[in-house]
Amino acid sequence: MADLSAFPITKRWPASNPDVIQLYSLPTPNGVKISIALEEAGLAYEPHLISFNTNDQKSPEFLSLNPNGRIPAIIDPNGPDGRPIGLFESGAILVYLAEKTGKLIPADARGRYETLCWVMFQMGGVGPMFGQFGHFFKFAADKVANNAYPVERYRDETKRLLGVLEERLEGRQWLMGDDYTIADIATFPWVRGVDVFYGGRDVLGLANFPRVMDWVARAAARPASEKGLHIPARD
Repeated sequence: MADLSAFPITKRWPASNPDVIQLYSLPTPNGVKISIALEEAGLAYEPHLISFNTNDQKSPEFLSLNPNGRIPAIIDPNGPDGRPIGLFESGAILVYLAEKTGKLIPADARGRYETLCWVMFQMGGVGPMFGQFGHFFKFAADKVANNAYPVERYRDETKRLLGVLEERLEGRQWLMGDDYTIADIATFPWVRGVDVFYGGRDVLGLANFPRVMDWVARAAARPASEKGLHIPARD
């Protein structure tokens, strides 16, 4: 049995089965990337809900694993050298899981680096910009009621990024063509989220991006997505 006692987070969220990957997350666009990837890769894992309602992500135990205080994070009891390893940042975790299993990323170097470009596109563009749009459009709407600039800025940047995806998906089933990869897993929950979580379908004109919306529907309909989108289960 793996010894995870070196990780203080396991004191607050004990592992029922320390021999499998421990996932600390919440079903947000960032969080579900990892549960979906774990399901796609067929890896055994144990999810732990990190509740924003009680500021779990700011607790000393969680910060001991991710000093940045953001979900998701994992502990893999079987790290690259056979010892437990803790990881944070969803993009880094996706790359780790893909390389650990040899799945969800092309084996050839050219395809691998191209996939990583699209993962970074999500991490550096789609996630931050879509998140800021959602913040000002939905969660802080009352604070900017007399100032249209924040919503308009992030709306327009979100639409621009959707346009990049729309062009990329011309003639492609997935971002890398025929193969479903961590680039798709990183990105589709955010596009889904601007509709499902933020209610931005009309203001963003999502109907004007048919290839993107068809791609989101295909990705969300995969069995691993149907399960992973709801893990960890909310209280």
